[in-house]
Amino acid sequence: MAVILLGLVLCVMDSTMLNMALPQVARQWQVAPAQTLWVVNANQIATLVLLLPLAALGDRMGYRRVYLWGMVIFGLASVVALLAPSLHWLIVARALQGLGAAGVLSVNASLVRLIYPRALLGKGIAMNSLTVALAFVAGPAVAAAVISLGDWRWLFALHLPLALAVSWLGLRSLPQPEAAEDVQRQPLSWLDGGLNMVMFASLFLGVDRISHWQPGDSPWPAVLWLSLGVGVGSWYVQRQRALSAPMFPVDLLRIRVFALSMCASISAFCAQTMAFLALPFLLIEVRGLPTGQAGLLISAWPLALAISAPWVGRMIGRWPAGRLGAAGMGLFALGLWALALLPQNAANWDVVWRMALCGMGFALFQSPNNFTILTSAPLHRSGAASGMLGSARHVGQGLGAVLLAMAFLLWNQEPGQAEQYALALSGCFAVLAGCFSVLRKTPVKSGAH
Repeated sequence: MAVILLGLVLCVMDSTMLNMALPQVARQWQVAPAQTLWVVNANQIATLVLLLPLAALGDRMGYRRVYLWGMVIFGLASVVALLAPSLHWLIVARALQGLGAAGVLSVNASLVRLIYPRALLGKGIAMNSLTVALAFVAGPAVAAAVISLGDWRWLFALHLPLALAVSWLGLRSLPQPEAAEDVQRQPLSWLDGGLNMVMFASLFLGVDRISHWQPGDSPWPAVLWLSLGVGVGSWYVQRQRALSAPMFPVDLLRIRVFALSMCASISAFCAQTMAFLALPFLLIEVRGLPTGQAGLLISAWPLALAISAPWVGRMIGRWPAGRLGAAGMGLFALGLWALALLPQNAANWDVVWRMALCGMGFALFQSPNNFTILTSAPLHRSGAASGMLGSARHVGQGLGAVLLAMAFLLWNQEPGQAEQYALALSGCFAVLAGCFSVLRKTPVKSGAH
């Protein structure tokens, strides 16, 4: 399990920490800041479009093999990023890192399911969820500390030795299950893989255009990208319906509890992303807090999540996951709405308890929801379920970023108005996630294994 968690930390932190380095990258190569955004976009697109194809490959070839190859590619791509002589090479390196990260993230939950016995699986998933949440929040803080001491290239310096260490340890310790016979007999379709990539990439680019829209910009680029994504996606999903082990898991989406849990996950990550992106603006730009103080106040969120996660892990299997998730999203919504109503001269403790409420609520939701997604799928389709976990997180985060950008465009009359409305809207999405969660009719001992 230590191998899986270390690989998870590497990939999740890498996906968030380079944001802090973009101004330095722009100055070093004398390029426009907008061009440096592709350093982030290339990584996100590569990960998103490859999660499901590599999850399907894991179902057929073994999760261990996909995980290890992904980690090796991630480490080698980090060397390319470290030595990149230009922005174009850095973008290529980041895309390759996204490919490696997709290999790791697509089968991560599948390996957790294989490692833990049924009675302890809830604790394993809680630990996995906690690691994702803490790494996601820690990435920018670690990056800020490294950049304050030296060049942005040092962000990649430790990736190769750590990736090789994880690969070597994984080669010795990760389980190697045999794929189900009917899955092994069904080869991967290159056409379906291509359609999957075009669908997700087009939707990402369309959503990205919307998030950067300014008054006076033409809406047609966004419309064309989204239309291409929807059109290709319709053809792609139609092709998947006839397959017994489809790349886009329409078979799993026919399982009601799986589909509701996926909707809950997308809504919850949308709410979380909107809040995480809005809070620094609210605390630093609007309320005038020093960056260090704002960071400490926001850290109450992941700290509360970390404290709550072990208890939540013990509750999985004892209480229905739907009720746990609904209660968690209820607390999460209350915390977000309390942040939206934060008084102008609020004391530090007044901010901290609101952050802590958000962290506790998200912890109470995330692990039971992930447990339900993973265990509601047949064992031989664990790779597909794991890939959908990662896809839900990416889709929710993308939607949250777009909605926050729209809030800044629509509500910019007064300082702090957009941030407060975004937090209020985040609370509404948390309630939506809770509604999806409570609709699940899951018994205490749910899911197939």
